[in-house]
Order: sequence, then C-alpha cells, then structure tokens
Amino acid sequence: MGSQRYDETKQWYAIHTYSGYEEKVAESIRQRADSLDMKDKIFQVLVPKEKMIEIKNGKRKVVEKRIFQGYVLVHMKLSEDAWYIVRNTPNVTGFVGTGIDPSPISDDEMDKINKRMGLKEPKHKMDYNLGDVVSIIDGPFKGFDGSVSEVDETKGKLKVLVNMFGRETPVELDSLQVKSV
Repeated sequence: MGSQRYDETKQWYAIHTYSGYEEKVAESIRQRADSLDMKDKIFQVLVPKEKMIEIKNGKRKVVEKRIFQGYVLVHMKLSEDAWYIVRNTPNVTGFVGTGIDPSPISDDEMDKINKRMGLKEPKHKMDYNLGDVVSIIDGPFKGFDGSVSEVDETKGKLKVLVNMFGRETPVELDSLQVKSV
C-alpha cells in the first residue's frame, strides 16, 4: 500500500458490500471500532435509507428502503489501521475511489443523502407517469377514464384529465382511487 495517501481529516467514505449485507457490514464495523478502540478514527457507520409508502392489499404501509444497494457510508479518519479494519470486514468488497485510493464523499453529496434520509414526509411509491391512462375506481368520478397530468408523490395524489361534456377537466384523486388501464 505504498502509494496510499492517508487523510487524517474526518470524512465520509463509501464502501462497497455484497448486496443484502449492508446492515451486517455496518454492525461489524461498529463492533470492530469498539473492540479495537478505534472510536477516535471510525466515528459513524451509516446505511442510508429513505421512507417510502407502499400499498399492499389496498393498505398504506411505510417501509424503509435502502437508497444505495450494496453501499455503506463510514465517517472516519483514513489512517492505515482504520483503513485496514474497514477493508477487511467480512462482506466488504472495497472502498469507492479512484485507483486504490478511497475518495471522500463531497459535502454536497452528503447533504443530498441526508436530505433524502431525513424526509419527514415519506414519499408515496406510485407507478404512474404523466400521460398514463388510468381508470377511476372510486369516488364521484368512478367509471371514468382519464390521463394523468400531475403526480404528487409527497401527498400520494394525482391530477387526472377526465373528458366530461366534450372537454378535459382536471380532477384531483388519491392514488388509491385509480388503477392503470
């Protein structure tokens, strides 16, 4: 590792893991940092997740989804021993970086990740795109078809253009009130 440039400033790094092992890896790194007295070098280990609302059997359920499959973020000072501990954690396949040098995540990127994680309002997982034709299955416009003109994932609402009396009228509907045609 002769060319390794150690950076003693606290920075966030992304590490690759086998998909599905993100939590295990994060836990292992935390335990290793603990038992090897590395808390002054490895500060925080994060599996970034965001809250989504899924609809199962007509019911809304908030679920946490990993933002990046196969990645764990580590806030650390990149010293030789800290690098070694993280790199040799089971199911870690490597650091994200250029060549053999791990590249820190920019503050800008961390801000974006934190924003996504800290979404107070979970987003609705809606599989509708603008222009999709949907059938209204509930409410006063039941039985009408229309095309989606707006999607609001935060509220879980859609605007659908319904053809009434020879003109298109926008109708706001809950995503549970429509189905794809």
